[in-house]
Amino acid sequence: MRVDANELLAVSLRGSFNSAVSLLAIDVGNTNIVFGIFSGDVLRVNWRLATLPSRTVDELWVLVSRLIAEKGVPLDDIDGVVLSSVVPALTTTISEMVKVGLNKNVFVVDADNAGLPIRYEKPVEVGADRLVNSVAALQLFGQPPRPIVVVDFGTATTFDVISSSGEYCGGLICPGVDISAEALFNRAARLPMVSVKKPDTLIGRTTVSSMQSGLFYGYVAMVEGILDRLRRELQTDQGLWCVATGGLASAVASETTRIDKVCDELTLIGLRCVWEYNH
Repeated sequence: MRVDANELLAVSLRGSFNSAVSLLAIDVGNTNIVFGIFSGDVLRVNWRLATLPSRTVDELWVLVSRLIAEKGVPLDDIDGVVLSSVVPALTTTISEMVKVGLNKNVFVVDADNAGLPIRYEKPVEVGADRLVNSVAALQLFGQPPRPIVVVDFGTATTFDVISSSGEYCGGLICPGVDISAEALFNRAARLPMVSVKKPDTLIGRTTVSSMQSGLFYGYVAMVEGILDRLRRELQTDQGLWCVATGGLASAVASETTRIDKVCDELTLIGLRCVWEYNH
């Protein structure tokens, strides 16, 4: 079931945000950069750009400022900027872009400021996107207290486990479905590059449909198998709550009962929560 992010955020955080604050939230992933602008606790607009580490400060500012203007948001209305990034080169570029274009300092999310107890052996190794996803999941779905698993279908498919007491426990990192599709194309001489989508039937009757079926339902089975194993490993009587986000989240959720909610804007919401926690 897909959820309305604004409705959930308004309910879970009612009264905690300064409704006059406009926040630019940026998540830099390996494939896409996602931008969102919040007015108080409402996500007004969002968009994405391809992740190209070679872009200069000036190139990024031209793109971002034009997109902000097209969304009808005056630049002067932006009060703060928060950033999560797994691409170090772009962390610096975007920070400089914001300083030059908006005359503001970027708040960069890391293990020290995420506001989440981290039980990883080396907390600095946890990706900022995984941390903000976990913060958002706790904020939106943490009551009643129960273990939560966040499945993010991105460049990599990640599973992040949050305990019923609100601690980040760790998780799993798997190859993303597009990486798997590229591997088939690159390593098998007669297999074409295919787009990954839910096929009409499980049994493929062409090479393309057979590959799509194997990729899609292979990932459904992977998600179900990992979530079942997590339930056994956690040995909890409180139940395990699973929220999914990312490109394939809705399609995979439609084929399994293991995923409880789909929240497309989970990362942006997590950025908003972390920024508010620190301000």
